[in-house]
Amino acid sequence: MKKIFLMLAGTIVFITVIGYFTNGRSFIPHNNQAIKQVTIDNIVIPVEIADTPALEAKGLSGRSSLDANSGMLFTVDPKNNEPIFWMKNMLIPLDIIWIKDNRIIKIDANIPAPVSGTTDKDLTLYKSPGPVDYVLEVNAGFTFSNNIKVGDTVTP
Repeated sequence: MKKIFLMLAGTIVFITVIGYFTNGRSFIPHNNQAIKQVTIDNIVIPVEIADTPALEAKGLSGRSSLDANSGMLFTVDPKNNEPIFWMKNMLIPLDIIWIKDNRIIKIDANIPAPVSGTTDKDLTLYKSPGPVDYVLEVNAGFTFSNNIKVGDTVTP
């Protein structure tokens, strides 16, 4: 009986410690990507970092879901600081947040996933409004439901 009690107590302590360090989030990184937090005003968003050409090219394409309160942060090459995004092979709708000098300068909201079979030439292109430092992708509707708007402060 004492052995069972100790195992149960150890399990409870383990779960409590994990809960403390994750703040109750169930966010699991995809493909072992680096995880960071981005803060927009007071909203903390765990993000996967797309900071290599391979990760940037892949982005969130092919995924059937994205944790409700998370996203993917693209670091923009200063030599090509006016990126163009598209929804190639995307299965989920997104909001795209364009960031310059720690401020949101544009939001493309509620971008639908393309219809299956859409050719590359028929995909909509989403362009930065000018030079940007970061691009943040989150689930469609995230910006609206969290009252995120152009001009908000971002801490990447």
